[in-house]
Amino acid sequence: MMRLAKIEEYLQTILPEKVNKCWKESVMGPAVVKDEFLNQINAPARDLLSRGGKRWRPLLMMLLYQLYRADDDILAFTPLVELPHNGTLIVDDIEDSSDFRRGKPAVHLLYGTDLSINTGNFLFFLPHVCIDSSPFPDDIKLAAYRYYNDSMTKLHVGQGLDILWHRDKDYIPSTDEYMTMCSFKTGGLSQLSGRLGVRAGGDSEERAKAIGDACQKMGVGFQILDDVINLTVGNPGKKRGDDIVEGKKSLPVILCSQSGGDMTRLKEIFAYAGEHGIEKAGSEVEEAITLIKATGAIDTAKEKAVAILKESREAILDSYQPSPVLDDISALFDSFLKPFKGEK
Repeated sequence: MMRLAKIEEYLQTILPEKVNKCWKESVMGPAVVKDEFLNQINAPARDLLSRGGKRWRPLLMMLLYQLYRADDDILAFTPLVELPHNGTLIVDDIEDSSDFRRGKPAVHLLYGTDLSINTGNFLFFLPHVCIDSSPFPDDIKLAAYRYYNDSMTKLHVGQGLDILWHRDKDYIPSTDEYMTMCSFKTGGLSQLSGRLGVRAGGDSEERAKAIGDACQKMGVGFQILDDVINLTVGNPGKKRGDDIVEGKKSLPVILCSQSGGDMTRLKEIFAYAGEHGIEKAGSEVEEAITLIKATGAIDTAKEKAVAILKESREAILDSYQPSPVLDDISALFDSFLKPFKGEK
């Protein structure tokens, strides 16, 4: 798709393989720093970006913007949702002691934990440069700062909850708690995509909020489907059931608990798999998946995700007149269900 190619090309300029004078001045101003060191700082992030990714958040932002304008100025804001997403993946893999990401060793295993943490955090702040250098007027830039800071604050609260829940092997959050966590951790950046795409397109704060809220729900639906995929067909570039190893209290686990599943055995497996890893605990992980599936929790979680995505899509589609761009937004929602195509 042409839009994705443009997004990819723009990300390369914000995080170049080799830094240049223009990049250095825009990021640091006048400073005496050797290029080789800056290239090394960028290397973990460059590596992760080069492995691909769905890029649905910047694409969503661009599509919403193009409901109003035909130009590509919104590209300047697309790093606000893609760079911090990748930054969280780097840090998340360290927090979870993960071995793989997008089909290759986690970047902290390749570049060191210290540099990877620093680079992951760098990706949280580099978007500010994008806001300042964007072609939009000051009121839109101010809105971008407000939206970005709000989303990043929520993201870290959501991640904190996720960490605390998988630390405590006995605690099972309620469905409402889980939904709140997802709306912050995964929904925050998708909400930002919606708010900023609409506001930069020239619409009001009220419309930006409404569409942003719908996009936040889209992020929640995506996360639930991701939970389901992890326990069924497996996420691309990761291993089926590695959420069990990490002790994730995903929605299928929560629904399993509410449906009378054998939580005593499931918690035993969580502890064993967390200690031994998926290579040694593969059979136990499969046992856990079987236990969860037997309660119908996986199917129920998938149904809930589809319902949330349908509600989110309808909220967006009903807000605009039919158009080819709106059709592309609808197709983006459909793409989330591709891993289940052909499933009986």
